[in-house]
Amino acid sequence: MVASANLGLELDLYSLAQKMKEVEYEPEQFPGAILKFKEPKATLLLFKNGKIVCVGCKRRDIIEKTVEKTIKMLTPYATKIITKKKPEIDITNIVASANLNMGLDLYKIAYKVRDVEYEPEQFPGAILKFKDPKASLLLFKNGKVICAGAKKEKEIKIVLQKAQNMLRKYADKTQHK
Repeated sequence: MVASANLGLELDLYSLAQKMKEVEYEPEQFPGAILKFKEPKATLLLFKNGKIVCVGCKRRDIIEKTVEKTIKMLTPYATKIITKKKPEIDITNIVASANLNMGLDLYKIAYKVRDVEYEPEQFPGAILKFKDPKASLLLFKNGKVICAGAKKEKEIKIVLQKAQNMLRKYADKTQHK
């Protein structure tokens, strides 16, 4: 999952990187600092205005714990505390993998199904885009898929069900599951 939040802290990223071994900051490369946690396993991008992006957590409750841990860890080093309110966490993207349990004829799918891009010379998977819910699937010949762009787990389930129903007629009978 990818989430964003505002910690309510103003941060001196250069100072943080010098004082904390978990923080990397190279402003020539990227305007934010990188904070890595081993437990829970997560990476956060920290910005001086207190906004963060959190990646690597598999559930919302783990993101919440990670954000709480980050606030406790950074508050003593903050140049200014803007608010002590609990931050609002916004899930911006969920990436998931699944198996449709059928081989897929990607050429046929690209030819017959709308909103599919397939350029096998550039990438071995086809891209199937959904508008409702808004998400994309990378489809592979073996029936495995990667879903990106959803903001709720429920949306992933809906997209996978739609894909399975839509693609069943393009199953490749020669592919083994």
